[in-house]
Amino acid sequence: MQMKVGIIGSGIGALASAIELRKLGLSVTVFEANDIIGGKIVEQRIGDYRFDMGPSVFTEPHLVQELLQALDPQQTFPYHQLDESCRYFFNDGQQVNLPVHKDEVAQTLQTEFGEDKAAALHFLSQMEANYKAIYPVFIQISLHRLKHLLARPLLKALARLFQYGLHQTMHQQNRQIFKNSKTIQIVDRLATYNGSSPYLAPAMLNIISQLEFNEGPAMPVGGMVQITRRTQQLAAQFGVDFHTNERVLEILHQNNIIKGLRTAKGNYEFDLVVSNMDIHYTYEQLMPTIKAPRHLLSQEKSSSAVVFYWGMNRSFEQLGVHNIFFASDYQAEFKAIFDTKTLHPDPTIYIHISSKVEHSDAPDGKENWFVMVNAPINVGQDWDNEIQLLRKRILAKLTKQLQVEIEDCIECEQINEPRLIDARYSGKQGSIYGNASNNAFSAFLRHPNFSKKIKGLYFAGVTVHPGGGIPLAINSAKIVARCVQEDYPSLRK
Repeated sequence: MQMKVGIIGSGIGALASAIELRKLGLSVTVFEANDIIGGKIVEQRIGDYRFDMGPSVFTEPHLVQELLQALDPQQTFPYHQLDESCRYFFNDGQQVNLPVHKDEVAQTLQTEFGEDKAAALHFLSQMEANYKAIYPVFIQISLHRLKHLLARPLLKALARLFQYGLHQTMHQQNRQIFKNSKTIQIVDRLATYNGSSPYLAPAMLNIISQLEFNEGPAMPVGGMVQITRRTQQLAAQFGVDFHTNERVLEILHQNNIIKGLRTAKGNYEFDLVVSNMDIHYTYEQLMPTIKAPRHLLSQEKSSSAVVFYWGMNRSFEQLGVHNIFFASDYQAEFKAIFDTKTLHPDPTIYIHISSKVEHSDAPDGKENWFVMVNAPINVGQDWDNEIQLLRKRILAKLTKQLQVEIEDCIECEQINEPRLIDARYSGKQGSIYGNASNNAFSAFLRHPNFSKKIKGLYFAGVTVHPGGGIPLAINSAKIVARCVQEDYPSLRK
């Protein structure tokens, strides 16, 4: 008899799990509490503008194509490969457009910031080597199953053990290599890609430089929403069943074995369950009688965000697809986010403009701005007042930097913030990535992709191993599929 699996949520980790498990011949049903499939990777049209509402940075596009080809080898996933990673704006007026590829990046760091080109090139090459060594050990396999670890890639990774900077934070390592504070700030900011602080996160996370600088970001044709739209369409084509507007209320289990799921519409029997829900809420809301692994779930949570979606009535030639307006005191900003749980008065502002390459996302001569500030999780702040004050600060900073009265350019607006992230996406307290990576052992302090207590229960997505971001969420699904095959030998091919 065909085994049945129920998947909770429909983010990219859930959709990737659906495809990987359908490939194994399982009957797959996906439950989404909202009316749209896609988790955080969804779109919205506001007036004449189209916005990707969630993630805006797209790296390792081959993973999406490989995922589609798992069910249909003829599938392709078209995207624009960007020729610059980001445009940076500093409070003293300096603006730097950073290209991609090691040589070009190193040359720009020398020209713009006076860095030693050879030292910059050595750093980028080292991050490339570190990434390739770490990837098969920390990202593609479970750290919680010995049989996954006992393989040749582990020896290769261990051979570079002293290259990872395990005794340092990202900032400490970057400060040793680069001499200009602006360069350090640019490299430090990569900690925000999984909601962490570069002053606390381990230097190992500098491997993100491989994706950001050496390979560079891409943009899916049709926007970020195509990642989940295409995967959902293909999964449905191959028999995956999707239930929208149906929130899962309980994971059913008996004698430590999965029995199914309970929703507001009734009970469903399943042999396996995969939760793509925030791991904290998976235990607290769906399995309240199961003792949660507190040593994992008590870790500091990742940052949240406040996002303004602005339809702008004009275009800005000085801006690109990705833009950063830096805070003058970066360390103080991270202290505010993680220590005092406040918004810094001079925040770093990120602006994503997909209409720079996807021209239909905004009317001719206009732009769709995704304006984001990293924020603390929700611990009861007066968000209505904080967001109003933040908006004024953003407008003042951008008006000064761009020499245009920004508020006069806004034709339409929508706001996302920690309370809404919690309510709509079940990110506990508005946390985007579950636990932060703010300690040296963070890679080992994420929840495994399987339950050690309940047979048939698995976990995918950004709040479990291997971590935050689209590529890691896809890899979490691959790990789930491997664990399922190991646990149920009849599924092995």
